[in-house]
Amino acid sequence: MIGFIHQLRRRTSLGWLQLSKEKGRFLVALSGIAFADVLMFMQLGFQNALFDSNTRAHRAMEADIFLLSPQARNLANMSSFTRRRLFQAMDTPGVKSAEPMYVNFIDWKNPQTRLKTSVLVIGFNPDKPALNLPEVISQADSIKLPDTFLFDRAARGEYKETFAQIDQGKLVNTEIDRRTISISGLFKIGASFIADGTLISSDQNFLRLFPRRDIGSISLGLVQIQPGSDPKQVADSLKQRLGNDVQVLTKEEFITFEKDYWQKNTAIGFIFSLGVGMGFMVGVIIVYQVLSTDVNAHMKEYATFKAMGYRNSYLLSVVFEEAIILAVLGFLPGLGVSFGLYTMTRNATNLPVIMTLARALQVQILTIIMCMISGAIATRKVQSADPADMF
Repeated sequence: MIGFIHQLRRRTSLGWLQLSKEKGRFLVALSGIAFADVLMFMQLGFQNALFDSNTRAHRAMEADIFLLSPQARNLANMSSFTRRRLFQAMDTPGVKSAEPMYVNFIDWKNPQTRLKTSVLVIGFNPDKPALNLPEVISQADSIKLPDTFLFDRAARGEYKETFAQIDQGKLVNTEIDRRTISISGLFKIGASFIADGTLISSDQNFLRLFPRRDIGSISLGLVQIQPGSDPKQVADSLKQRLGNDVQVLTKEEFITFEKDYWQKNTAIGFIFSLGVGMGFMVGVIIVYQVLSTDVNAHMKEYATFKAMGYRNSYLLSVVFEEAIILAVLGFLPGLGVSFGLYTMTRNATNLPVIMTLARALQVQILTIIMCMISGAIATRKVQSADPADMF
């Protein structure tokens, strides 16, 4: 056992000495790996922000089961269906309540800059709050007033003065399609890839903004089940009862429905996945170039080891040790730079670009795999080293 530990130390020191001998090349290699890691971190961060920002409203909705039109693609493209389906849902065993929600996008004038921007508008019965947001629940009475709305405190854009006035208890007025509305309070959901912010009000105020919309034509049905009921079983009962007129999804299925749209049906989801793959390939190429150059520079030494009786397995282990050293040391600056870029991106866009332990471990594992692949390619030259050809 002692001999094995001694041999392992010798192997590790040999790999380290070979890398550190050419300090310039070593630093270039670490910089290249850090660059590849930053690419992967940023693409994974953007992809996660894409999914999280576009499902935060879904997670906040007070429902166990969701009813939506079969033509609906995601929250930004919600076709309507008849409200009568909610009454039918109420007669289904295990259903406690079924409430309508109205969702649409509209351009409004930023109260501070007076510039137009796109916001998501959500309307529901304020006597039966549909969002599990304490600030919305506590201000439910205010949105019963005509043309009165709550606005997203985490919206993207210049709103500092607007927020300050609302925090002081003042109403802030602005325009939507030549209609004056008042902002009486704030809540927090956050910006997304599809909207700079969110407006919440009563179903009546929603219909005032969209006069062509019929009250019986709803975007979502929010179904709550009886305590002790199984959401999956109730959802299956609703599917049988309602037929093909509506989609019936549990909460997790509704969130997955939104994620699948962005991942599979949009270019942006593909681009982020491609970016991760490109970062990985860049790292493989950089590490291969470094290890290949190092192997070529020490080919005579490897041949000498062979002449002394060392097996290929020992020589290959040295190259793989170099790959692991590069993977670990190159990952650390990549992680540090990514932390800074995440903070800068989050402050600039209000998107949830957040470093997580799971993502750090994911990129570290990818980095090790990346370096091991490069090492595996580079070791082919070591295996072909012949002492007779070298001297």
